[in-house]
Amino acid sequence: MIGRFGKRFGSDKGLYPVKPGIIGALDVGSTKVACFIVKADNSRISGQSNLRVLGIGHQVSRGVRAGTVVDMDAAEEAIRAAVEQAEDMAGITLRDAIIGISCGQPTTRTIRVEVSIAGHEVGAQDLRQAHQHGREQIASGDREVVYCAPGSYSIDGSRGIRDPRGMYGDRLGVSMHVVTAAQSPIRNLETCVQRCHLDVAGKVVVPYASGLASLVADEMDLGVTVLDMGGGTTSIGVFFDGNLIMADVLPIGGNHITMDLARGLSTTLAHAERMKTLYGSALSSPTDAQEIMTIPQVGEDDPDAVSHLPRSVLTGIITPRLEETFELVRDRLQESGLESIAGRRVVLTGGASQLNGAREIAARILSKQVRLGRPARIAGLAEAAGGAAFSTCAGLAQWAASRTNELIEDGEVEDVLPVRAYGTYGFAGITRWFRDNF
Repeated sequence: MIGRFGKRFGSDKGLYPVKPGIIGALDVGSTKVACFIVKADNSRISGQSNLRVLGIGHQVSRGVRAGTVVDMDAAEEAIRAAVEQAEDMAGITLRDAIIGISCGQPTTRTIRVEVSIAGHEVGAQDLRQAHQHGREQIASGDREVVYCAPGSYSIDGSRGIRDPRGMYGDRLGVSMHVVTAAQSPIRNLETCVQRCHLDVAGKVVVPYASGLASLVADEMDLGVTVLDMGGGTTSIGVFFDGNLIMADVLPIGGNHITMDLARGLSTTLAHAERMKTLYGSALSSPTDAQEIMTIPQVGEDDPDAVSHLPRSVLTGIITPRLEETFELVRDRLQESGLESIAGRRVVLTGGASQLNGAREIAARILSKQVRLGRPARIAGLAEAAGGAAFSTCAGLAQWAASRTNELIEDGEVEDVLPVRAYGTYGFAGITRWFRDNF
């Protein structure tokens, strides 16, 4: 902790050295702030990078509500404490980090453009031209692009082409999936991070990061919906054909269940959270009426001022809120028109997804097959930080290492195809990637 506070009060150097090949992932949520320091080998041969966690830090979030910063000073202190904890564990000073974006009401658009290639072989310059035409159609205004990637290409009307390079035709088309969010909330979050002496190396919309961490390749290709159930928000991501095609964020999460319990049982927020964690369930059992809980009353100084209620009351409060959450998810999917494309698969992740019965309620309301997702493909991840609550942070690190989407920096989109598309072509594809990009 000396290092980062030392920098704040005038020193340019931290307590620990800065090492190359290090990735900082920062998830600023409504309930917690998590920071991963990860080392990647940046291997491109297999299309994936081997990740190893060096440091983990997490603190109770302050100054953030529904994913949006509402108190700059409180949010800064929470971010600073989480980063310092990770730095102390790793023995490394971070200079920059990838941050997750769930604020600014993300919305999704699909842009289709066509450019003339006059019958010659499609090359990297043609792709750049098509991507540029797509960017020109993205209205800037008060919204910022937080995700932009080519979904598929077409040549002379023949669609479904993953990599058109080397092909011939007259018209090259591209379908681009774009997610935008309001600039002001993103700028506030970036400012909090920068005040902790960290540069923002990249921004990733939370549903995409959670999907990278908790989904398998077949799910992304066949169609799947990932629901990241956090404390203040529930993020929705629909994947198809290997790409994120829809992202949305609902301002409802696990904190709302805690508030319902505190109000319904007339107890403190801290005790309501404890009861939710230890005894909370959305599934009733025959013994619920016989299990009596002792509940301290809010504002009472007398330790004997408690109420005694059966566990069934707890279930009766939790279940309607979960049902409402999944009903809102179902409505958003229906409004997007992508419910059928999303397939029959739903993956729940995030801290609130660990509530007993959430999976069963989701399966009933959404009429889909549901499983619980947790971070995968990262070595050195401790059991305490390997649960669903850390999926976003793990996904941010994985995104930075693999670069499987279009990186957004300073308003520009890198014109690079996803690495996994090249990987399907073996050595020839890898050779072509170096030829076109170096």
